[in-house]
Amino acid sequence: MSYLLETRNLVKRFGRGAGAQAAVDHVSLRVPEGAVYGLLGPNGAGKSTMLKMVAGMLRPTEGDILFAGRPWRRDDLYRIGSLIENPPLYPNLTARENLRVRTTLLGIPEARIGQVLETVDLTGTGKKRAGQFSLGMKQRLGIALALLDSPRLLILDEPANGLDPIGIEELRGLIRSLPGQGITVIVSSHILAEVSHTADHVGIIVEGRLAHEGPLCAGTDLERLFMDVCRDVARQRRGAATEGVLR
Repeated sequence: MSYLLETRNLVKRFGRGAGAQAAVDHVSLRVPEGAVYGLLGPNGAGKSTMLKMVAGMLRPTEGDILFAGRPWRRDDLYRIGSLIENPPLYPNLTARENLRVRTTLLGIPEARIGQVLETVDLTGTGKKRAGQFSLGMKQRLGIALALLDSPRLLILDEPANGLDPIGIEELRGLIRSLPGQGITVIVSSHILAEVSHTADHVGIIVEGRLAHEGPLCAGTDLERLFMDVCRDVARQRRGAATEGVLR
């Protein structure tokens, strides 16, 4: 199997000295090319920190990131699109104008604007300003911005947050369509239903560590798998604490 993205013992600590805390603790992910990879975990598990390192927003404390089979470098950011936290939109500009700002800055052909607007189903927004968009439309425009430079990897961190049921269903369809366009997708979420409807591989991070990784086969009860993994981690933590007391 070919992996587009791998991390090897990736660590991110915040703070200094003995008080430093590991938000990501020796995580080794393997994301197959052409997959929708669901990154699951409770709130605060380290998912966003992990993705920010892959997207070049944070520097790892330790470990390695491999992209397309070789060590990650800054130039790879041209092949990695990301929507992490809020979409970076100009509220007083239209969807097309927001995209034109990005194409001008990056030297991307303007023909891409119409292509990505069609991909995210925003071709009919006309002169409506982004500040007047619904939350779902803003999310889709943020994805359009991330897709402008024809990335091989798209990172979406909690993309369904705040969306209504119609917006969620539209987002699911969009995500499922991207591998057919040659785009590998990582979707981070703490909402199990979103991952179960879109992903074909899953990784579960608990307390900063990768507790499970593998294909998400048809019929898998993702909620049960998630709860079992979390219980196993809690059980191991209690066992380690008990062993420490006995010593």
